[in-house]
Amino acid sequence: MSDQANSDNVIDVEIRGHTAVLTMNNPPANTWTKESLNFLRDTVSKLNEDKAVYALVITGKGEKFFSAGADLNLFADGDKAVALGMAQAFGEAFESLSQFRGVSIAAINGYAMGGGLEVALACDIRIAEAHASLALPEAKVGLLPCAGGTQNLTWLVGEGWAKRIILCGERVTASQALEIGLVEEVVASGQALECALQMATDVENQSPSSVAACKALIQNCRHSPLTHGLVKERELFVKLFDTVDQNEGVKAFLEKRKPEWKNR
Repeated sequence: MSDQANSDNVIDVEIRGHTAVLTMNNPPANTWTKESLNFLRDTVSKLNEDKAVYALVITGKGEKFFSAGADLNLFADGDKAVALGMAQAFGEAFESLSQFRGVSIAAINGYAMGGGLEVALACDIRIAEAHASLALPEAKVGLLPCAGGTQNLTWLVGEGWAKRIILCGERVTASQALEIGLVEEVVASGQALECALQMATDVENQSPSSVAACKALIQNCRHSPLTHGLVKERELFVKLFDTVDQNEGVKAFLEKRKPEWKNR
């Protein structure tokens, strides 16, 4: 997949080594449209097929907004067909992101509101800049988070904080988000993308085949009992012996050299 910019769908895509960088670019607030959501879904699908891509970083253009979510003008006339179409587009896009075979990292460079926070929740890891502000304010306007927000937030921070943020409309700072487990790291303003890219580089040291299997097992905890996960863990361990990467990884270690991953 070559480097590209897609101005029509307001998401820029750039490949840097083994990392895909997706930049939401819809000023002033990097809001989502149905077209950009479909573009995200299709882009992740293509990245899943690109064996040279091991990680994905998503961030927002500018210094103020990561993303403010959906444009509320879409829902002003109360059209249920429009609401259904947007809900489906949000769900397909963010669930596709959540199922990306590699490591996905959100570089939260400013306000992450509504669907803007939900796209970060769909990622594996979240890095927030010190000035970032995070919220799911949908209930303030008679709506609810429909892009995984009620589920993913609760999984990450627990029921109590999920209720404070969603039911009470509480907005959290970057430092609060770190304290409650909503983000994994807080960095100085302007440093989120750099930090995310460094983390993505660290991912390159890992076997992409192993990473994909481990990610599937970790996320299995969300919906399956421990007994199922333990059995699946052993199954996927043995299945790795069908991969080129398993053989390369062990040989490289024994030969005291850096492995050359093939992602197969």
